Amino acid sequence: MIPAVMPTYGRWDVAVDRGEGCYLYATDGRKFLDFTSGIAVTSLGHCHPHLIKAVTEQAQKLWHSSNLFQIPGQQRLAERLTANSFADTVFFNNSGAEAVELSIKVARKYQSETGHPERYRVIGCHGSFHGRSFATLAAAGAEGYLKGFGPPMDGFDHVAFNNLNEMRAAVSDQTAAILVEPVQGEGGVRAPSADYLKGLRAICDEYGLVLVYDEVQCGMGRTGKLFAHEWAGVAPDVMAVAKALGNGFPIGACLATEKAAVGMVAGSHGSTFGGNPMAVACGNAVLDVMLEPSFFERTQRLARLLQNKLEALIGAYPKLFAELRGSGHLLGIRCQPALTAGDFVAKLRAEGLLCLTAGDNVLRILPPLVAGEREIEEGLGILHKVAKEWPAS
Repeated sequence: MIPAVMPTYGRWDVAVDRGEGCYLYATDGRKFLDFTSGIAVTSLGHCHPHLIKAVTEQAQKLWHSSNLFQIPGQQRLAERLTANSFADTVFFNNSGAEAVELSIKVARKYQSETGHPERYRVIGCHGSFHGRSFATLAAAGAEGYLKGFGPPMDGFDHVAFNNLNEMRAAVSDQTAAILVEPVQGEGGVRAPSADYLKGLRAICDEYGLVLVYDEVQCGMGRTGKLFAHEWAGVAPDVMAVAKALGNGFPIGACLATEKAAVGMVAGSHGSTFGGNPMAVACGNAVLDVMLEPSFFERTQRLARLLQNKLEALIGAYPKLFAELRGSGHLLGIRCQPALTAGDFVAKLRAEGLLCLTAGDNVLRILPPLVAGEREIEEGLGILHKVAKEWPAS
């Protein structure tokens, strides 16, 4: 008999009751150090007091009005995002998949509006993840996610990540855009070479393509800057963000330059819930914290500490771990063939530390950005304990 909640998740044997800072508490009394951050969502930890205050005040005034009305909080959030990014304009929706969907639409619409309606194809990368809608599944091209849902949506081509030669060779007269994660998350926590984004920008400029970044997971402070591409200094034309933008309250956003958004006029897109007063109150509260002058300085310092300690862990157990990947607080340890990342995650959970897996047999580590030295020491203590007790260590 099928359960009341559709069984699409391989759920852990943990029923969460409440959260506070870097910790989750289960209904049976267990306490967990949460280095999943709700899959890179709760970057400011659980129940951050400033966010609680913001959404509580908004809930007492207005939850929803629809986008037929002017929404002051939405205007303010858009102005703050554009002031702190490459973008000139923002559309708010409810999730990362929706933000990526719109990014694809913006790119295609741009080509149509500028005299190239034949340009509709998008080049993506193997190992990417862009969401679970038909278009975003096709954009990623991962066979495991597409199986059983019929023919993939047309219009997407795929090349190896971090390979500029393959990318350039894939460009055709029908290509509209390149879509890439500046740091891949689900695909194995892979950061590209230093010149990769610069090379993509050059290809797009040469062929008149739209450069689209998916920063749903790697954006909003996860790598130590507000957006991951800032490390390379290479701006896109369009970008999707979500996850940590609301710290758990559903909100996504598509950011674009004025040039790229030329076709986005009244009636070209819409959303019932997107950017409603509750969502943008939370988004503004997140920015209040992240835009504080010392926030990213502290985040980068603690990220270096975490990375150094993880490198020492890998060095101490070479039979278990092969390499450290990622950037900032988006980190992954590729496991040796003798160790299955999922088994290791299960043992960590039994010891009170929550981590994730990613493609390529990777142990994915996503601490909240507010985690301090004490939480890092606690997490590394559990990692060392489990590794030391592992049979093949």
